[in-house]
Amino acid sequence: MKPQYSGREVLITGGLGFLGSSLAIRLSALGANVTIVDSLVRGCGGNPYNVSSLKGRVRVFRCDIGGASQSLYRSVRRAEVIFNLAGEISHSHSVRFPRRDALLNATAQLHFLEHCSRMVPGIRVVYSGTRQVYGVPRYLPVDENHPVSPIDFNGIHKYVAAMYHWHYARMKRLDSVVLNLTNVYGPRMALAVPCQGFLANFIRKAVTRQRLEVFGDGQQLRDPVFVDDAVDAFLAAGSVETLASRAYNVGGPEPLEVGRIAQIASHLGGLPPPLLRPFPDDSKKIDIGSYCTDTSLIRRELEWAPRVSFEDGLSRTLEYYRTELRHYLPVRDAEPHCQLAPSLERLPRAAAAR
Repeated sequence: MKPQYSGREVLITGGLGFLGSSLAIRLSALGANVTIVDSLVRGCGGNPYNVSSLKGRVRVFRCDIGGASQSLYRSVRRAEVIFNLAGEISHSHSVRFPRRDALLNATAQLHFLEHCSRMVPGIRVVYSGTRQVYGVPRYLPVDENHPVSPIDFNGIHKYVAAMYHWHYARMKRLDSVVLNLTNVYGPRMALAVPCQGFLANFIRKAVTRQRLEVFGDGQQLRDPVFVDDAVDAFLAAGSVETLASRAYNVGGPEPLEVGRIAQIASHLGGLPPPLLRPFPDDSKKIDIGSYCTDTSLIRRELEWAPRVSFEDGLSRTLEYYRTELRHYLPVRDAEPHCQLAPSLERLPRAAAAR
């Protein structure tokens, strides 16, 4: 399947973030007319530098998808397909600030989908979901029929948003599909955002030449997916004529132990072997153990498969940051603390006023 986007009007929410900007760059190269909306809420990973190479070739609006700005309305009305990637990205933040997470990952999504269904009924909306909705795996690899049992507020609210997308599809008001992503990594990750997952932490330490630490025994499995492969999955989901399914799991080419992932990162970063550390209490509470993805459904129905090995993808990632690090990690933030500024504990003004 070769996605066709030339000349199409595409809207990307959260398009200044890691995955959203990577998608925007690819779509622009394919000839799409790209509009980005991003609220640039602190702590959610948005970075205007991510799309600096597209200056003059994409439209960018700073607005809340749960709000009622004219920029958002115009962007939605113009769109032929929507890639919905806006939201909070930190599981730890969701534990400490559940109302904030609910606002960003659930309430704003409901408002946005209602806008979409009224202004462009029936439009294809591809939502960026997460493997976290499954919670602690009952079996491996995890397929789309696995029971849903998230263990933190982020997983709960992301699942709520996924259900909003499916409900609008059942009502035939939108043509929605959810991609449940495993750990995505690659260039343009927000390294300075605290309380992200282990991959951002490993990459930050590798490029700043700090010894890596692995929590637990390092035997937990993960199947990281390189950002280019994740973008391919979004493009396939956005362009297929008729959706056979409403949810697809998206994972990497092979499961690896976290300890092995740390060894590869240490080797590529020229660092000594990683250290094993006991799990901190706050991290242990939201650890799901081993996880790897069954991608047979998306392979069969959308003809998608991950192509980039972890070692190759991480090598490309570190090469990117060796030249661009100043745009992602100011010296003072070389070791971000897991704290939100006081202003982040309050609800955004537009949402609080409703």
